[in-house]
Formats: sequence, C-alpha cells, structure tokens
Amino acid sequence: MSTDYQQAREALGRRLRELRMSAVGGRLTGTQLAQRLGWPHSKVYKLEGGRQTAIPKDLQAWAEAVGHADTAEELVARLKGFESHIRSWRRQLGAGHRPVQDTWNVAVDQARVIHAWEEAVIPGMLQTADYARHIFLRYADLQGTKRDTEEAVRSRMERQSWLYQGGRRFHALVWEPALHALVCPPSVLAAQLDRLAGQIGMDTIELGIIPLCASLKVPTANGFWILDNTLVIAEDWHAELWLDDNETVVSYRRVWETLSESAVYGADAQNVINRARRTLNLR
Repeated sequence: MSTDYQQAREALGRRLRELRMSAVGGRLTGTQLAQRLGWPHSKVYKLEGGRQTAIPKDLQAWAEAVGHADTAEELVARLKGFESHIRSWRRQLGAGHRPVQDTWNVAVDQARVIHAWEEAVIPGMLQTADYARHIFLRYADLQGTKRDTEEAVRSRMERQSWLYQGGRRFHALVWEPALHALVCPPSVLAAQLDRLAGQIGMDTIELGIIPLCASLKVPTANGFWILDNTLVIAEDWHAELWLDDNETVVSYRRVWETLSESAVYGADAQNVINRARRTLNLR
C-alpha cells in the first residue's frame, strides 16, 4: 500500500476520532460508539487507526452516531480523495468487469496520445475478443467475482474504436514473453498473434516488441498506461492505481522511454511475433 494512501487513511482516522471525542452530549468511548452503530468495537479502533478503509455508509453512520450529521459529506469527500488513486479490485469488481471497462473507456476516449507497457499480456486495445474473453475469465476465477464476461468483452472491443480515429496515437510496448503466455488455448493465442502482426503499420499504432534476448536498462515490472502525459493507470494484484501528480507521471514516462530503447519495430517486430506464432505448432 502506498505511503500517500496510508497517510490519507490515517488522517481520516484522526478526523473520525475528533468527532467521537466531540460527540453531541459528551465524548464517547470507542466501545460506546460501537454499541450505537452495532459494530464490533475493533472496527471503530481500526478505522481510527487507519488500519481499515471505510466505505461511504460507514462514514455516514459515524457522523450521525456522534451527532455531527453535517460532517458526513466532508468525510465521504476525504475518502473519495484518496480512493480515487488506489481502486481495490475487491471494490471495483463487486459489480463485475463491465463497469471497470466502461470507466476505462471514458478515460481513453478523452486522450489523444497513449503510451502502454505490458510485460505479461497483449495490451487490451490490441486484443481479439476471444483473447479478452479468456483474460476476463481468468481474473473472475482469481477474484471470485461476477462473470459478466460477454458484457466486459463488448466494452473492451468498443474501446478499440479509438484506434480508428484520426489524430490519435497509441504507442505500445510488449515484452516477448507475453506473446508466448498461454492464458488462453493455443488456437486463440495464434489468432491473437496474427492480429497483432497485422496491426503493425497502422498510422495510429506504434508497436514495439522487446525480445527476450534484448539487453534491458531497467528490469521489467508491472504493466502501466500513460494517457496524454497527465494520467498513469497501473495494475497490481490488490488494486488498480490511477496516478495524476506530475512527478509520478514523469517518472513512469521515463521508465517507458528507457524500456523502448530495447524494443524492435516494424519488420523486426513482426519477425518476433511470427517466431512466437511458429512455436505453437498448431495442426
């Protein structure tokens, strides 16, 4: 968990404690407040200590229980302020994958230039429907979330219309192992690689492949996307990070540029893709 996120969570906890100590009618102990709310007393102390993340209805209930209902809006605004940067998969995927894809569609539609780095999968903007379907199924199994697979696939495919609009530019970097990863049946991967090779040469796409044998100036790490050099979206196992402070964006762009120095393009990139395609040995 990021230091900034934890500091914000602890600051919210301190504010909650202030409200408990200044409750209308006199200060409340944590146990008394927990009894009013019908919560285990440990929840009160975890929220105040920044060891648990509140949800909006928790904050609304807290404000009402201490007699300061007018502070609920302030508390929820604080929560949104730091949760907008770290979006846990547990929370995001509660309603399935489609809403997450729709949120991405809005952000992408507003962008003119996108830089993407993927070390383990084909970038979503370049995926076939079958490949995307298997990716969603894998993550639904992992997270134990709702299987709205077809809706999610359609949303991701809708996003790809961005590639066919003039004035847009998609700069994608992919590490060669992603071309071999069997996160789907070999026949699906073969079709995906065929499509990837065919996208080289489009005027809106610059696709670089970093061969496995290439010398790297920095280690490969989690994938990330940079939208218009103003927003970074990165994925980790627990959450999706939306980062918009200038220093962070500049740092990620520097990583992207460093990785790009190890990439091959054009015919050389097609050769790497075709080599991966041949290893599938499909009959």
